[in-house]
Amino acid sequence: MKIKCVDVVPLQIPFEDGSPGEGLMPTKWTKLDFALVRIETENGLVGWGDGFAYSCRRATVAAIEDMVAPLLAGRELGDLAALNLELQQRLHLHGRYGITTFAISAVDIALWDLKAKAEGVSLARLLGERPATSLPAYASLVRYGAPDLVRSFGAKVVEEGYRTVKLHEIALEAIAAGREGVGASTKMSTDVNCNWSLEQARKIMPEMKRLDLYWVEEPVFPPDDAAVLGELQSEYGVPIASGENACTAVEFARTAPAIRYLQPSVTKVGGVSEFLKVCDLAEAQGAKIMPHAPYFGPGYWATLQLMAARGICEQFEHLYIAPDAYLDPSIPLPENGMVAVPDRPGIGFEPDPAVLDRYRI
Repeated sequence: MKIKCVDVVPLQIPFEDGSPGEGLMPTKWTKLDFALVRIETENGLVGWGDGFAYSCRRATVAAIEDMVAPLLAGRELGDLAALNLELQQRLHLHGRYGITTFAISAVDIALWDLKAKAEGVSLARLLGERPATSLPAYASLVRYGAPDLVRSFGAKVVEEGYRTVKLHEIALEAIAAGREGVGASTKMSTDVNCNWSLEQARKIMPEMKRLDLYWVEEPVFPPDDAAVLGELQSEYGVPIASGENACTAVEFARTAPAIRYLQPSVTKVGGVSEFLKVCDLAEAQGAKIMPHAPYFGPGYWATLQLMAARGICEQFEHLYIAPDAYLDPSIPLPENGMVAVPDRPGIGFEPDPAVLDRYRI
């Protein structure tokens, strides 16, 4: 089965989240960017993927079109992990990680989608003998900044049935307000996005212990300093999570022995092929996988399939926002803190052409 063509569909979909829209991205964040990939084989089968595109859509699209797609035309669908490594090697002059790997991630997801479709099974069934049919999901709240907003949104998602909540707050007052909102029995974490200095982290980590955090995510910069992250985890007794910005299993090999939760992001790490390697690495080191998945395109669906196939993955991340539209209206959203895993062939994603036409850039 040969690849006939690789096409990229750049998209942008507005969303609402009840926040000022500031703090998580370099600029105000009110729109979801997509670098959607469509790969068609010579026999008419279509696979879908996407590469990380938030605030970097044009760069990711260009990398797919100019660097990756020309290397795929006419190729046979064979050993996808080997093809992934070949792409990494042939493109390493453009940078081992970042945008190059985002582009490789996009096509790798689409190729695995095709492989499972060719077998007539879901990706989860292709990868696992007895995949899960539903997964625990946590509400990943945006950064609100104001303690009253953190408190009210925390209470809101708990009322909706979530049993785990992640904040993106960096101030102690806001994190404490989150605990008040979600209550003592709800698991709660916070993603610091590398905003604390090491000195600040040492002052605030005892409070994270007092507030019984499930994990603290990327507390300091750089987020892959295994020695510092491991020291914070062991000294203060709060699990540390990191890895959402890491590319390939090579980067995770540094942090896997030191921290509790590894966070591969399928649209960044190198796609399905590298995500699976990170799972193997975590199993070997006694860590757990807490995937990074604040997405609503193929990355969302691929993450569900991978988690269903690999039991080492703990909870599914659902970004708590309201997009104007979903690329695939049948997207399985969490209900009462659980999300169903689609059992359609491939990753289960089939976009609505009308949505693509409306939001195409």
